[in-house]
This record gives sequence, structure tokens and C-alpha cells, in this order.
Amino acid sequence: MAKTKKEKKEKKAGKRMKKKELVKALLDFFHVKQDEVLSLKYIFEQLHLTTHPLKMLCMDILSELSDDDYITEVDKHKYKLNNHGVEMTGTFQRKSNGKNSFIPEGGGDPIFIAERNSAHAMAGDKVRIAFYAKRRGREAEGEVIEILERANDTFVGTLEVAKSYAFLVTENRTLANDIFIPKEKLKGGKTGDKAIVKVVEWPDKAKNPIGQVIDILGKAGDNTTEMHAILAEFGLPYVYPASVEKAADRIPAEIPAEEYAKREDFRNVTTFTIDPKDAKDFDDALSIRKLKDNLWEVGVHIADVTHYVTEGNIIDKEAEKRATSVYLVDRTIPMLPERLCNFICSLRPDEEKLAYSAIFEMTDKGEVKNSRIVHTVIKSDRRFTYEEAQQIIETKEGDFKEEILKLDSLAKILREKRFTAGAINFDRYEVKFEIDEQGKPVSVYFKESKDANKLVEEFMLLANRTVAEKIGRVPKNKKPKVFPYRIHDLPDPEKLDNLAQFIARFGYKLRTGGTKTDVSKSINHLLDDIQGKKEENLIETVSIRAMQKARYSVHNIGHYGLAFDYYTHFTSPIRRYPDMLVHRLLTKYLDLGGRSVSEQKYEALCEHSSSMEQIAANAERASIKYKQVEYMTERLGQTYDGVISGVTEWGLYVELNENKCEGMIPIRDLDDDYYEFDEKNYCLRGRRKKRTYSLGDAITIKVARANLEKKQLDFALVE
Repeated sequence: MAKTKKEKKEKKAGKRMKKKELVKALLDFFHVKQDEVLSLKYIFEQLHLTTHPLKMLCMDILSELSDDDYITEVDKHKYKLNNHGVEMTGTFQRKSNGKNSFIPEGGGDPIFIAERNSAHAMAGDKVRIAFYAKRRGREAEGEVIEILERANDTFVGTLEVAKSYAFLVTENRTLANDIFIPKEKLKGGKTGDKAIVKVVEWPDKAKNPIGQVIDILGKAGDNTTEMHAILAEFGLPYVYPASVEKAADRIPAEIPAEEYAKREDFRNVTTFTIDPKDAKDFDDALSIRKLKDNLWEVGVHIADVTHYVTEGNIIDKEAEKRATSVYLVDRTIPMLPERLCNFICSLRPDEEKLAYSAIFEMTDKGEVKNSRIVHTVIKSDRRFTYEEAQQIIETKEGDFKEEILKLDSLAKILREKRFTAGAINFDRYEVKFEIDEQGKPVSVYFKESKDANKLVEEFMLLANRTVAEKIGRVPKNKKPKVFPYRIHDLPDPEKLDNLAQFIARFGYKLRTGGTKTDVSKSINHLLDDIQGKKEENLIETVSIRAMQKARYSVHNIGHYGLAFDYYTHFTSPIRRYPDMLVHRLLTKYLDLGGRSVSEQKYEALCEHSSSMEQIAANAERASIKYKQVEYMTERLGQTYDGVISGVTEWGLYVELNENKCEGMIPIRDLDDDYYEFDEKNYCLRGRRKKRTYSLGDAITIKVARANLEKKQLDFALVE
């Protein structure tokens, strides 16, 4: 095909375009389109880059501009102008090694802030920064010019008291400096006391912030002191307000006659609770009776907490603030006052109790023919521990064996259906400690989920799901009423790809595309394949990291991990605030036909509950970590087999096979070579000898150091 004059001319002109001109043309183009993401193809088209040499030149320039941080490659071959101007607001992140960084508000790469330019900002503070001129090949750098909002001004640490002043020595990774405390602000604290200190000021020229003692927790190293210190570190309460306890003491335990009249009576139906052996708060009970051949009535009875705790009263306000009970290694920090959780609301055997119940009519094949949610009065016939119920399932002998075996067989069918629908089967065991009177860990054991646990779990899932469906599932043209759901998003595609690449090294495959059921079935397949293999725990851990976290929200997107379109939390109102919200709204909508509540208000409550759940989980982990270090302190110098459970640029994390305690081999101790960190492949590689340490490798270590203050174990390599 003959070329037109215009095309010939364009081609010649194209040849003559110099690098300098193209740089200018590109910069002008990015500024015109400063808020858009521009694809390579689009840039070629718009700038008439038709020849191969010009396209290559353009790509070189784009790569240079990207290295200089002038533009950002948002995705493969997609670019956007980095127009952050000279000032930005965002969050300050402090590191004790002085490598502080700033995270921009709307997202974007972290920006390095040197200690001298941090204006004494603290971790999590909202700040405004100014940019420095960019140096070639160096990361962007800035300086804090204003602290807009302090995130946290209280710290936990150990006091060191001198003659006329004192310091709080913190183990907080985010504070490089000890806190100076004037003598008169000590509140009677002595050297070696754990204390909570509030920072009152950090003068410009001063190296240390100045603080005052808010509370003395007790002697460092004392068990209760250390547990309270963990709670305080996470901003969790460690005492229960007396005024709230008093309000609970005034609640009568007797059930008034008119309550019986309003409720369905289940006192004569076989009912029992199944709980851990050390449980005191029994949230849930199960009942079962035969209606006719091939039809059973199963009741999931939940403590009717909101009958006693009315919205907005002093007990409710405290529960809302806490949002959850916290389970540390050796104690429970309850959401509700003890009188309610262990006595009035707890479904104790042989006591008449008020319950909120989900009642199911089920066939032998596990089909739910009918369900209703009603207020009831119940009386539990027996309290089982999981171990006792498990024994009945295994030996087919014992109290209420017919009922327990029937529930077990129904639960197994429900479970099977869930997996067929694409639920993901993470069967994690938990590490538990046997603890003596002084709180010292004497041995470690693993709690795994057996049939008895799964029986209870399946019926709780069924009740939670049914409650969510009753409110959420409405005819096409109707808008469902506002309701808190427990939601779980699909795995992050990038993390799934990383997981697939990682497990390929062990010879496993994973589908990362297709429908969500395809992906979840493939994950289950993987979890089955690794059962009993040495890499089992490791691959499970990496798989869990690829998952999103479940959370609460009034905007329902379904629950991916359970493969339910509608799911909520209804079954634990003694220990979770969202369940109390769900109980109240159910009563309002189902019994009273009430109007929908405010979406904004309930979404805020959901967000608060999700964040408190996260904080509680972190505190629980910290208490386990503390006990692990305490347990290993007595075992210094001993040798153990383990597996590499984490690889970082500062060292290798190793989890011991025998007790699942985790410690670190610092990089400085791997002194036979210069090691480089390969993030993509989760490994450290020696430069000269090419020796590699990879995630999942078996390794033998000896216990070198145990630092209780830092909750840190150091291991040394045993060749």
C-alpha cells in the first residue's frame, strides 16, 4: 500500500526528534493530563511516536523519569505524574533505628524522614511535611513542618529513678528516646516499677520527651504486672470500673412471671452446653428433640444479654467502648461485669435462663425445612466440656448420647455442604500453656479442633447465617434494613499470585483465576495436600497471610472464607459487642416491625468493633509471646529442631517444632558470608558460598538469649 505524502513527512519528522525535545514533549503531556493514568500505547498515539527507535527512546525516558520519582509506574506500562507539590499531610511512622517514614494520606510510597527532621513527631501522629529537592537515585526525603494530631501520648515501660529525676525506659519499638520524668510527677514510683506515663511536652531542643506517671502497675517481672502492662501498651483497660460493677450488682437474677408468658418455653426439652474446661461464661446451649420420623427440632439458644443491658445505660456504654472480651494467656478481661457474664447471663446447668434462640426443623439429611428466631426460657440439663462430648462421639457411650450423636451427624452434613459450596478449611491448632499459681508456664500443649468443637461451630454458623438471611434477604425491589454483617472479602489477587509462586517451589499448584469457588476449592485442595507434610504449618501461615481479614460492616458483601452470602455474629453476646447490636436490631425488626436504624451510626459502631477486635488479638498474641519467652528462659543453651518461619533483612525467624516458640537468628550471627535478602523468594542468599536460607527450611538451633522485656528470643545456628 502506497504511503501518503503526510505519512512520509511524519516518518521523516519522527526520525529527527531529539531526546531533549521528546523529554519536553513528555513532561508537557504529563502536566496537561496530570490526574490521569496514561498507558504506553496512549502516549505513543498522542505524541505520534510511530517508529521503533522513537518508541524505544520514549520508553528509556519514561524509565528515567520513573527512577527520578517524577512519574510513577502505577501498573505495567501505565504511568501517572507524581504531582505531590511541596507539602503533604499523612501519618508519621517512627522506627527506633531512626529510619522514620511518612505515609501520604491518599496512599502512595512512604517518604523517608530523618530523625533530625522529625520535629519529635511520634508514631501514628498526623503530620504535614515539606519535600526536599530530590537527589538522583536516592529515595524521596522530607521534613515534618507541623504536627496536626497526636496519635498516642501514653507509654508503658520500666522506671529508673535517680536522686532528683527519673526516666521511663520503654521497650516500645516506636520511641527511640526514654521519657524524662520530673521527681514530683512520679506518683511514688520506684526503680524497677512498670508504669504508664503520659508525655506532656517535648521541647524543641530537648533530646527526651517529658512525661508524668499516670499509674504504677507493679514490679517488673511480676506476672500480673506484666499482663497489665501488655493491656496498657495496647490501650486496653486492665481494671473494671467500680461504678459499672455496682450497676450490675443491682440487676435482679430472678425472672419475673410476665417474662415466662412472653416467651417460648424450652425448659422441658433436652438442652446442654459444650465449652472449654476452663470456661465460666456459657454463651450458647443446644437443644434437640424428635418431632416425627426424619424430622428433628434443633435449638441454638443464646444468652439474652440485651434483656438485662439496655441501650445507652452505664453497662452498655462500657461494653461498647471495650467492644470485646480479651483473652490473655492466664486471664480474661471481660466486656461485661462479672455478675452478668459468669452468673446472670451464663447458661449454667439446672438454672432457668432467658435466651434468644434460633430454632431449626431439620431432616436426617441435614436439610433445614423451617427456622424461626424467638425469645425463649431454657434450662440446661448438663454442662459438657469439649473433652467429655468428644469421648461420647468416639465411644458412643455416656449422658445424652443419642442427642449428641444425632447433633454430630447433622453437623458433619452441614460442614460437608459448606465445603462443597467453597468454604475454606483452615484447621489451625492453638498453642496453650499450663500455668502454675504464680502464672509461670510449666508446659506447652496444642489445642486442636475435634468433632465436638466442630459440632458446636457448625450450629453457631448456621444460627449466625440464618439471622443474617432473615434481615438481609429481601425481595428484589425492597431495600434491606440496616444491620451489622460479618463480612470477608476475596483474597488480594497479588498476594494469591505470590502464594502460587511460593508453593510452586514445594511442587504444589494453585488456581488464581476463575470463579471465587474455583479459587477456594483450589486453596482447600492445597490445604489437603500439605496435611502431615513438614511444610504444612508454613504453607498454612503464608496462605492465611494472603487472605483478607474478616470485619464488621452494614454493607454486606458476603463472607468469602465461609462461602455464605449472608453472615453475622449473633451467638456470643457475652463477649462481643456486635452480637449485642444484632440482638437489639433483631428484636426491633422481627418482634416490633421497627423502622430501619441510621446507617452511619451503625457503620461507625462496626468499624470500632473491628478495630477493637484487632487490638485484642494483638494483645493476646503479645501475652503468648511473653509466656513463650518466659518458658524458654529456663532452657537457655538447649538445642531444638525448628523450621524457618520468617525471613527478613535483619535475620531469620525460626519456629521450634516441639513447642511452637518463635525466636530469631540475627543476621549479624550469620557471619560465614555476606547475605542478601531476596524478598520475592522469601530467602537469604550468601554472596560467596551461595548458601541459602529459605522460608520453610528445617534448621537446628540453640537458645542463645531470652529478653522478657522485649518479648524476644535469640537463637544461634547449630551446624
